[in-house]
Amino acid sequence: MSAEARSVVAAPLRQVFAWHERPGALTRLLPPWQPVRVRREADDLRDGRAELSLPGGLRWVAQHRDLEAPYRFVDELVSLPLRWRHEHTFAAVDDAHTEVRDRIDTPVPARLLAPMLAYRHRQLAGDLAAHGYWSGAPLTVAVSGSSGLIGTALCAFLSTGGHRVIRLVRGTPAGRDARHWDPAAPAADLLDGVDAVIHLAGTSVAGRFTDGHKRAVRESRVGPTRRLAEVAARASGGPRVFVCASAIGYYGPRRGEEVLDEQAERGDGFLADVVAEWEQATMPATDAGVRVVQVRTGVVQSPLGGALRVQRPLFGAGLGGPVGDADAWLSWIGLDDLLDVYLHALRDESLRGPVNAVAPHAVRAGDYARTLARVMHRPALLPVPAIGPRLLLGSEGAQEIALASQHVTPARLAATGHRFRHPRLADALAHQLGRAGLPGAAEQPS
Repeated sequence: MSAEARSVVAAPLRQVFAWHERPGALTRLLPPWQPVRVRREADDLRDGRAELSLPGGLRWVAQHRDLEAPYRFVDELVSLPLRWRHEHTFAAVDDAHTEVRDRIDTPVPARLLAPMLAYRHRQLAGDLAAHGYWSGAPLTVAVSGSSGLIGTALCAFLSTGGHRVIRLVRGTPAGRDARHWDPAAPAADLLDGVDAVIHLAGTSVAGRFTDGHKRAVRESRVGPTRRLAEVAARASGGPRVFVCASAIGYYGPRRGEEVLDEQAERGDGFLADVVAEWEQATMPATDAGVRVVQVRTGVVQSPLGGALRVQRPLFGAGLGGPVGDADAWLSWIGLDDLLDVYLHALRDESLRGPVNAVAPHAVRAGDYARTLARVMHRPALLPVPAIGPRLLLGSEGAQEIALASQHVTPARLAATGHRFRHPRLADALAHQLGRAGLPGAAEQPS
């Protein structure tokens, strides 16, 4: 038995093959809905080995062989008693388009593999399209928070695009592409020779809003950001751009029907206060002439983390429904679109200050529940009363996170012509949950 998939991507043959050779390719291609994680990527496609973690402590080790660059390579499973031979082939359609084919020989039914193969082809097409807008030389980018949900995906996304990623880690650095970072006292040479900084680190906001949790959220953001910005300001041959994570919590939790662009006034509440201090902490870099962008992020959609990770099993069991007020506004963004926003912030010299990283079509909480249920082919009949989030997060935490209503719009991105991969919620969820097909006619040459 075998499973096959074929699509045409809008990129030259050698560019497509080079993408697969770079660190991060396996991470970018691994479907997020599957209980599989990357332990180690192959050093090369000729005879390297990649290793994945499976449930129950099992390991999936794939041996690469039969390399014919830039046209073909093969990987075979060598760690489990299952026949699995995956052949990847590439052929030039013309100077700007490449046919990509995957063929897997295995006893696993093809219908079970089809969603995985379709996801891989969509990811490849989307990433190549995003990087296709890059016209300058590759960058050296330092990334803090590189082991989190966003950081893991972003590092893989940047490295497959040809950029060098330097991870800022709190422990002992492994290899030349990691540097030790002490948030309380960063080394003066931490960012020397770096073209750009993407600062993602910070304690998760999720959790009960106790005094201790709120203190950890604030202290993990404000002080470390200010000290990192000071290092960026003084670095030798240091960064030209400093991109800092931020949040739409800046606008406050209850803004009614007001449409919020980057010029909207700051709201009230704990998160609004923290975000304002967090963004202000980047001023040392701004004052030194470094271009600073604050990425005000909406509710990120990924089954690997955040709200969707919690809601997916509930909806899968037929127990899903809107949380709190069904008319509340939810400003969301797909994980891959968020990565594109960070790349856009690195590339576009006109972007400075706050940028709303949200999809262009916010939805009501009730519409979100119905859309997720429809994508998962499940009912959405059980609304979650407000008391549920209050029990989990406390009254303040529930109001600030689960029950917030913010209609945020990406005005700055729209003004610069930014294109979203998944501007509509149904498409974003279908992609993340394995319910979408192969890239369609839009990816074919005309």
